[in-house]
Amino acid sequence: MKNYKQLCLAQRYQTQCLFNVELSQIKMAEQISVHRSTVSQELMSNIPKRGSNAGKYIGEQAQRETDLSGISEAKQVLLNYALKKQIADG
Repeated sequence: MKNYKQLCLAQRYQTQCLFNVELSQIKMAEQISVHRSTVSQELMSNIPKRGSNAGKYIGEQAQRETDLSGISEAKQVLLNYALKKQIADG
């Protein structure tokens, strides 16, 4: 299975324009040269269901959310022998 690749800001702006003219997700994917599942996942993740922007895709907001999500996530630290020894020695 291939990994999901996030869109860059330019692709998000293109997606916003294509979404606003009600182009199908398959056609959007062709236009921005990504797999259709990438467009589907992008839209599902970044179209709010409530509030003043409900039902709208805003590329800049989607990019902001992506940038912020990477900051708050803790990175997994793999314990190797040296690190385990350092922890045990205190």
